[in-house]
Amino acid sequence: MSNGDDQDTRGHTVSRRGLLKTTGTAAIFAAVHQAFPSGAFAAGGGPEVSGAKLGFIALTDAAPLIVAKELGLFAKHGMPDVSVAKQASWGATRDNLVLGSGGGGIDGAHILSPMPYLMSLGVNSKQTAMSVLARLNVNGQGISVSKEYLAAKAGLNAASMKGVIAQRKAAGKKITMAMTFPGGTHDLWLRYWLAAGGINPDADIELITIPPPQMVANMKADTMDAFCVGEPWNDQLVAQQLGYTAVSTGQMWANHPEKCFAMRSDWIAQNPNAAVAITAAILEAQRWADNPANISRLAMMIAGRDYLKVPVSDIADRLQGNFTMGDGRKFPNAAFKMKFFAGYASFPYKSHDLWFLTENQRWGKLPPSLNKNAIIAKVNRSDIWRKAAAKLGGKGPASDSRGVEKFFDGKIFNPANPAAYLASLAIKKV
Repeated sequence: MSNGDDQDTRGHTVSRRGLLKTTGTAAIFAAVHQAFPSGAFAAGGGPEVSGAKLGFIALTDAAPLIVAKELGLFAKHGMPDVSVAKQASWGATRDNLVLGSGGGGIDGAHILSPMPYLMSLGVNSKQTAMSVLARLNVNGQGISVSKEYLAAKAGLNAASMKGVIAQRKAAGKKITMAMTFPGGTHDLWLRYWLAAGGINPDADIELITIPPPQMVANMKADTMDAFCVGEPWNDQLVAQQLGYTAVSTGQMWANHPEKCFAMRSDWIAQNPNAAVAITAAILEAQRWADNPANISRLAMMIAGRDYLKVPVSDIADRLQGNFTMGDGRKFPNAAFKMKFFAGYASFPYKSHDLWFLTENQRWGKLPPSLNKNAIIAKVNRSDIWRKAAAKLGGKGPASDSRGVEKFFDGKIFNPANPAAYLASLAIKKV
């Protein structure tokens, strides 16, 4: 808008000019410097290189990479030449990681947590060894449905959709739902939700792959019944009155892991100190982004043309924990809002990676014979996270396992016995 303000259909207005006037880059950088005194990194070896090429998808949970770039945190940690470039889709992210920066691609990325494993195993990808260095966030994804399901009151229990699905199928209409990448987090959240409600995602509907920024446009074109994606696209669907959010994924599994920061393993092997430096900058950005006092500035920062390119309010509402679902339900100050740092949100728990691999076995995307613990030991670099945290004067949790996890349908995942969890699931391919 010409006056520098953003306004959506709900009447929320955020002033770019006012925000920049009160919180300039210098002030922000000074605040970060106060939280993490300069020289914290100097205690260890310096980075081997001054830069790396990183990618991100236009999603709110890419914020840590964007913040680290915008606030000069990469530079603070001796990496002034780090670039952060938008990717068109998760498939494009994968392909550019396979290429690496030496081949015109990228060295690391904001990425769906299972993807570094799929790439390392050569599943739907040229086999490329990848390493997970940090979790970028917990919670913050959504399953949104078209207005045709309003009467069915689809919510946490997907079973309420069965009648509408049956009617539409009887009328010869295909039931199509979208996720962002096969075997990725959005695929798994959507499958889990449907299966918990007695709907078989491989038999009762058709699952398609759509890049996150294209979800709302496809719903507007009436090409699908539902989608699972990260914010701000669920909130934007509500703002444009095209559908509603049935469930925010943190309601399905409290403080569940979501995106991660991953890099090519060969890049890390060549530049181990630089990998720690980049991770330290991202951790610092996560801590800043998780501060409630910074939410307005954060929303403004990532909403810009170079990043998400959406109205600020589409980002800010749910970041603040204010969920207007679009069907009359509202959740102010929701516990299931996205978190970047609190409660070790950024720590890459190996137990969470074990769940992702187990779910991909559930749906036939990984072989039942896969030695999950062996591949986790190769891909998950929680040791680098701990080194980065130490540079900032902090430390991680006592264990690489968060322990037993409980889901909204009563299912239990015990990392010590993933086979028992798999056996307890009624709908599965294996």
